[in-house]
Amino acid sequence: MKQERVLEVIPALRAFARTFCPNPDDADDLVQETLMRALASIDQYTEGTRLKSWLFTIMRNTFNSRYQKAKRETVGISTPVLEGLLSEPEQEWSMEMHAVRSAYLRLSAEHKQVIVLSVVDGESYERIASICGCAVGTVKSRLFRARQQLKACVG
Repeated sequence: MKQERVLEVIPALRAFARTFCPNPDDADDLVQETLMRALASIDQYTEGTRLKSWLFTIMRNTFNSRYQKAKRETVGISTPVLEGLLSEPEQEWSMEMHAVRSAYLRLSAEHKQVIVLSVVDGESYERIASICGCAVGTVKSRLFRARQQLKACVG
C-alpha cells in the first residue's frame, strides 16, 4: 500500500527535482535515486504523516549528499592547471572571419538576403518569405543553398 502511494507522488518529485537540477536528465536521476532510497527504507515511514514531505526530505538529503561528494571529487584537470595550459589564438579568428566574409561576398544577392534575414536578424521563414515576396519553400531552398556555398568556400 505504501509503495502505491509513493508512485502517486512521482510528478511532484519530478517538479521538486527540477529546482535542484535544471538539466532534465539530472533531475530524473535524482528522482530515481530518491525513489530507490525511499523504497529501500519504506518501513521507516510513519503512517499518518505526510508522505510527500518524507520523500522531499529524502530528495533534499540525496541532493546534498551528491553535492558534497562532487565537491570532494575532482574529475579531469583542475581549473588552475587547465587555465595554465590554454593560450589564445592570435590570428586564427581573423583568418576565419576573412574567409567567411570572402565567401559571403561571392553569394548571389538573393542568397545574401536570406542569410542576413535568417542568421543575423533571426527572422522566421514566414517573415523572410513575406519580405522577399516568395514562398516559404523558396526561402528554405535559398537558405540551404547559401549555407552549402558558404561551407564549401570556408572549408
